[in-house]
Amino acid sequence: MHYLTNLWNTLDFGTLRDAAVQLLAVLFCLTVHETCHGLAALALGDPTAKRQHRLSLNPLRHIDWFGLLMMLVAGFGWARPVPVNPNYFKKPQQGMALTALAGPASNLLLALLLLIPARLIYTYAHYSVFNQTALDFLTSTAALSIGLGLFNLIPIPPLDGSKVLAVLLPERAYRWLMRYERFGIFALWLLVALGVGGRYMSLAIRWVYTLFCRIVGF
Repeated sequence: MHYLTNLWNTLDFGTLRDAAVQLLAVLFCLTVHETCHGLAALALGDPTAKRQHRLSLNPLRHIDWFGLLMMLVAGFGWARPVPVNPNYFKKPQQGMALTALAGPASNLLLALLLLIPARLIYTYAHYSVFNQTALDFLTSTAALSIGLGLFNLIPIPPLDGSKVLAVLLPERAYRWLMRYERFGIFALWLLVALGVGGRYMSLAIRWVYTLFCRIVGF
């Protein structure tokens, strides 16, 4: 019992709270991102995600556990990709581009919406542990959602930006890009490991976050 008491006293509950807030934020942003891919595909005629029960806000349906761990530890991770069958689309390239764009767009919209209650709490709510935790969650999730949205717009496979870019390519170049899509992850790992472009990404996230704060009157 004495050992358990000492262990309890050494726990940093501020750090545990921050870790819990970060985990919830990651799960929320990834879930919205993947669900909106599926919704966009369904709207364009592809029922694949719906049939596989991926049109859900249950994060367990979207989590890739290793990808989640890497996001928490290294700041670069992934969820289980939503299955999309472009054969259902009237125009496959355009359909894939719109489906891909739905993920980053949903993250940017989510960030803007989260900052509205954050602004109300900051302006009108009295200080309490609960209110501060809620404010931390809303602002950190907004920043994370912006980062996830902007990162996915990078035109390197398998990120969404590559599929958006592909709509501008000739069909032959598009097929080549899709064929070697799986190798793009290694290029991303290398860029992240070397910190290439990290400064510009941070500046972009800060700029969008500041813009959204001004929009909501923060």
